[in-house]
Amino acid sequence: MKKVALVTGASAGFGKAIVEKLVSDGFQVVAAARRLEKLQSLQAELGRESVYPLQMDITKTDQVDAALASLPDEWKAIELLVNNAGLALGLDKAYEADFSDWMTMINTNIVGLTYLTRQLLPQMVKKNSGMVINLGSTAGTVPYPGANVYGASKAFVKQFSLNLRADLAGTKIRVTNIEPGLCEGTEFSNVRFKGDDDRANKLYQGAHAIKPEDIANTVSWIAGQPEHVNINRIEIMPVSQSFGPQPVYRD
Repeated sequence: MKKVALVTGASAGFGKAIVEKLVSDGFQVVAAARRLEKLQSLQAELGRESVYPLQMDITKTDQVDAALASLPDEWKAIELLVNNAGLALGLDKAYEADFSDWMTMINTNIVGLTYLTRQLLPQMVKKNSGMVINLGSTAGTVPYPGANVYGASKAFVKQFSLNLRADLAGTKIRVTNIEPGLCEGTEFSNVRFKGDDDRANKLYQGAHAIKPEDIANTVSWIAGQPEHVNINRIEIMPVSQSFGPQPVYRD
């Protein structure tokens, strides 16, 4: 039997590319997101035997519960959870930011990710088999102006991933945090800048950023490692992105 994976945020960007790659690797994939029509298009493209569209908003725990309960029996035994759903909103300084944006990021990047993980872990522990791959960010390690709550939420994901490994010691369940840097070909910046496509496009001009398929290939590589190998965390940047000196402001 094929292994079953569940990928959140599967309607576009990283999630869509991850679904496509996992299907090509031989997985059956539960593709979860809010936009059902996009999931249905993905199923039509990849096949009903390979993709199961699951509509849910991970910020709403009742929707998560109902969606998981609705899965047909042959799709319930999830071996691989890819917590891809996440977002950034705004790039304002903390003292100017919209607090409702902060709450949306917290509810998506932290609450939704942890709740879904908590719901699926017990069945993995019972079978003593499974893998959780979380999508973090370099922003969880490298601070920058305007990242405030977004960066903090991704730092949470990094530490949560490592602590899951500690809790799961003695089991065969593996946990990885993937930390991408600048990546184009997704809706990330369009969402962050609230539909300002011109501003989003300028961010990537000439940058030769990494692409969704690069992240999908990374997920595939991690999932394909032997059972005795755990990739704790992996940071990925385009060659064009690097590190700079710490600024010193003088008066």
